[in-house]
Amino acid sequence: MTQPREALILFGPTGSGKTPLGEILAARGYRGRPCAHFDFGENLRQLAAREQPDAIVSAGDIAFLREVLARGALLEDRDFPLAQRILESFLVRHATDPRTLIVMNGLPRHRGQAQALEALLHVCGVVLLRCTPPTVVARIAANVGGDRTHRGDDARAAVEAKLRVYAERTEPLIEYYRILNVPIHTLDVTATMTVEQAWSQLQHDSTRGCCRRIPDA
Repeated sequence: MTQPREALILFGPTGSGKTPLGEILAARGYRGRPCAHFDFGENLRQLAAREQPDAIVSAGDIAFLREVLARGALLEDRDFPLAQRILESFLVRHATDPRTLIVMNGLPRHRGQAQALEALLHVCGVVLLRCTPPTVVARIAANVGGDRTHRGDDARAAVEAKLRVYAERTEPLIEYYRILNVPIHTLDVTATMTVEQAWSQLQHDSTRGCCRRIPDA
C-alpha cells in the first residue's frame, strides 16, 4: 500500500507571510528535502478566473468558486471532493518526486478538512506564523511580503472578516495537531518581519523530529 505523501502545514492569519514563506521553501527546500508549495487560495483564484471548464473544474464549480471567494467563505466538508481534485492535480504537476515535501498553505482551514486530508497526506510538521490583528493590518498596508499587489480582497472589512473566521475555525487546528503529536514551530511575526527573517528563524528552530531530513546526495 502506498504511503501518504509527507506535508508541512503553514498556519497563520491573512497577511502573516504564509505565501512568501511557502515560496522560499519551494525554492530552497527544508531539512535537505525538495518542497512543493501548494497555495490553495491562489489555486482557487486562478480556477475562478477561468472562462472554460476542464478536467478539474466544471462550469458549476467555477461559478461556485467565484461565489465562495466573493463571500470570503471556506469550502465546507461537502465540498472536499473539489479541494481534493485541485490538490491531486497539483501533486501530479509539481510533486512527482516522492521525496518532495508538500508545503500546505490555505488547506486545511477547519477540522473537517484536516480529517479528510489524513487519507491523502501525512502531516509531519506545522509552522505557526503567530500574528496579532493590528500587525496583520500594518503588514498588509505595507505589503511586507510583496504578495498583496494584485489582491482584491484586502479591504479593511474583508480582512477583519477573515481574521474572525481564522480565529474561530482555523486557529483551533493548532491544538488538533498538537494532540496528534505533530511538531509545532511557532514564529512570532512582527509588522516588519521579512520572509528572509522568517526563513532564518525557521532554520534555527530547536524543534526536533519534524519532517525527517533527507541526507544530501
